[in-house]
Amino acid sequence: MRYTRRDFGKLTFGALPAAALLNRPVHTFAADAKPDSVIAGVHISTITYSYRSMPDQSAEAILRYVVNSGINAIEFMGGPVEAFAGAPRDPAQRSTWRTTVSMDRFKALRKMFNDAGVTIYAWKQLAPTMSDAEMDYVFNVAEALGCTHTTLELLDDDAQLKRIGTCAQKHKIYAAYHTHLQGSMTAFDRAFAVSKYNMANVDLGHYVAAGGDPIQFLNKFHDRVASFHLKDRQTPTHGQGNLAWGTGDTPLREILQLVKKNRWTMPVAIEPEYDVPPGSDAVKEVAKCLAYCRQALA
Repeated sequence: MRYTRRDFGKLTFGALPAAALLNRPVHTFAADAKPDSVIAGVHISTITYSYRSMPDQSAEAILRYVVNSGINAIEFMGGPVEAFAGAPRDPAQRSTWRTTVSMDRFKALRKMFNDAGVTIYAWKQLAPTMSDAEMDYVFNVAEALGCTHTTLELLDDDAQLKRIGTCAQKHKIYAAYHTHLQGSMTAFDRAFAVSKYNMANVDLGHYVAAGGDPIQFLNKFHDRVASFHLKDRQTPTHGQGNLAWGTGDTPLREILQLVKKNRWTMPVAIEPEYDVPPGSDAVKEVAKCLAYCRQALA
């Protein structure tokens, strides 16, 4: 299934919400029909990084973007989460804040999103440079938000992989490692070996750009994939570009159909990284990607 950029722009399944809705008070979303991005049993989601080009990066604005994209589940980038909870702007003060802050604001954030029909299944803030107390904080926030896992970049330090896996097991919340061009059939071996609470948050678009076969990866490691990112990239031979969905080399339809066929329930996160075309914005582009998923899964 391949489309031109013009075809991709025409993909619509239901009218997009009016632009004026972006300025509505967040609490009014609770009275509306909830977004539903579970398609044929496949849990389509997005990472909030998808909205990085939007002008307002507050948690309230991000909720509007998500709902107006038609998405009902997210991996939340850490910055807006901590800002909502009142984190100090000075990084030097943030470590102390993290180890003393109440979970009440994070629970309020979860409620705000849940009331609008959006589940937060992961948040991305964990880092190996954190103290043990800060790591506990990350997992405590994950619990307060209702997450099944936290995400971070893949490490190659066995001691840190074990340390993080041990903390994840203590909190009974997975640590899922994200990949860029280092993704491969062996990239996660060390993480998986040291803890059953170490999982994959593999990016299958980047995987293609690295020359790998995402179908082979999913067939072998699906039970260790907490969630995965999806974008359309080119193979190394074709230049590794990020393209509009349906115009690159990522076997998007085949990946989605594989998840459907096997009834896997891990979230599939839309993450467009191609340039937003003139006259559009990130909200509309995520909605187009969701429309692509609907057609691919029909």
